[in-house]
Amino acid sequence: MSTEQGADAEPYTVADTVSAVVRQWQAVRPDVDTGPMEIIGRINRCAALLQQAEDAPLRHAGLTRPEFDLLGTLRRTGRELTPGDLARETFASGAAVTKRLKQLQERGLVARRGDTRDRRVSHLSLTEEGRVLVDELLPRQLAYEASVLAGLDGGRGGELAGLLGELLLQLEGRLGGARG
Repeated sequence: MSTEQGADAEPYTVADTVSAVVRQWQAVRPDVDTGPMEIIGRINRCAALLQQAEDAPLRHAGLTRPEFDLLGTLRRTGRELTPGDLARETFASGAAVTKRLKQLQERGLVARRGDTRDRRVSHLSLTEEGRVLVDELLPRQLAYEASVLAGLDGGRGGELAGLLGELLLQLEGRLGGARG
């Protein structure tokens, strides 16, 4: 299937699951522009496959991707965060964050400190064990992710990252979810 990508771009041929769906739609509804489906459908399919894939380094450490995201957020911000902060930073529900934090606390990876002014608020930080774990896992996880992307031709990863960044900025501005 050939698809024109912009006025100056050369058409390319892709033979993936989404191309079959697009061909089927074009057969029954040739009057409908399936261009958006070719992009959004592929993003959704990639996301679904990546979510199904086992993150080997995380699995070996007994962590899920969402748990690692919480630990990583505490590490990269370098300060205490509230559960609400973590929910915003990781795009997770408050209930999901609470459940994950409980498990991470039980494992000794996260420490909780009550607020001196408001007993309803808690402040979270990594324990030394949590910091060491994140620092050990991050390079291994990034190497794993690089291997997942290794099939991209040449320097196309940077191009793809840039295009996805543009799309994300546009969606965050239009649909919400932008963070400062």
